[in-house]
Amino acid sequence: MERAVADDERRRVEVEINGESYSADVETRLLLSDFIRHEAGLTGTHVGCEHGVCGACTVQLDGEPVRSCLLFAVQAHGRSLRTVEGMTDGLADGELHPLQQAFHEKHGLQCGFCTPGFLMSLEPLLLDERELSDREIREALAGNLCRCTGYQNIVEAVKLARERVREPAETPPSP
Repeated sequence: MERAVADDERRRVEVEINGESYSADVETRLLLSDFIRHEAGLTGTHVGCEHGVCGACTVQLDGEPVRSCLLFAVQAHGRSLRTVEGMTDGLADGELHPLQQAFHEKHGLQCGFCTPGFLMSLEPLLLDERELSDREIREALAGNLCRCTGYQNIVEAVKLARERVREPAETPPSP
């Protein structure tokens, strides 16, 4: 016979976020977005609709974009998360990720509330080897809503970032 789960049942959650380990005893119903913001103190992941519609809370779970407001923290136990704060890991201090830089240059953001979710949803496209049409880029961002700006500049930003990421590294001149 199954026992009813009490509303205040707690479990230990251990998760890697942006290469750092975080652990806490949390209520089993705690949303992953709340764990990221309140337990890990990473506020770049925004919470908008809390229904998985707006995409503002998108993070990467084991490399795949997911809506963190639709998952419980306990579902991420033992897994790896990446948030918008992790995009600049390994870059020089103050340097932006190529997608962040392209968003800036192509005016792909205005108020910025939705931007972290867009970045987390779109970054995997930079590594996609095949050529992507504007339609395919738009399909990848279909789960993210922006009330301030048009999506065309975001599409242009993705194309610019893809070009930059794909450019062959400059080879030093031979002596």
